[in-house]
Amino acid sequence: MPVTVLIADDQAMVRTGFRLILEGEPDIEVVGEAADGQDAVRLARQLRPDVTLMDIRMPGIDGLQATKLLAGPEVADPLHVVMVTTFGLDENVHAALRAGACGFLLKDAGATLLIEAVHAAAHGEALVSPAITTRLLAHFVGSASKERSEPDGPLTNRELDVVKAVAGGQTNAEICESLVLSLSTVKTHLAAAQRKLRARNRTEIAIWAWETGLVR
Repeated sequence: MPVTVLIADDQAMVRTGFRLILEGEPDIEVVGEAADGQDAVRLARQLRPDVTLMDIRMPGIDGLQATKLLAGPEVADPLHVVMVTTFGLDENVHAALRAGACGFLLKDAGATLLIEAVHAAAHGEALVSPAITTRLLAHFVGSASKERSEPDGPLTNRELDVVKAVAGGQTNAEICESLVLSLSTVKTHLAAAQRKLRARNRTEIAIWAWETGLVR
């Protein structure tokens, strides 16, 4: 089955460009487009796409609120939302990740990264544009969220290794190679760390690592 995608952006040219890129892939299908946040929420709930590409700044309900409605902590069955924006270092991006977005891309990131982000989100992983990953997360080091609580129990050394790798933007396959672990072992450590940190996705694991100084 192809990965289904909903594109939400108030610029028609951006939506058309993304559609052309994604529909050039045999295993990706664009199932809908939305020009504002309200339509994005309505269509996403109706179509249940594997991935929703969400612009941050849109008329009506903006991308932040739309993301919270689709993937926030109060959502029983959250969707995978990837934020796409022209702003590389914006506190709105941090808010979007807090709202439940599982990835973040710049609009000029290129076709390859766009496709990779869609596939990553569809498989429960996260991709943040490499050009701004460090700047984005490091921007919030030293100003840890007041809502950040202590983990439910200490993380093992291997769990910390996996968390560091996730914070560095590595996929599960890359973690397997760098730590010389099997895929099932990586998934086990990742699931344990996510449970202890009460994180909803890999992005929140990465934010925790940066906020606590585990990575620099």
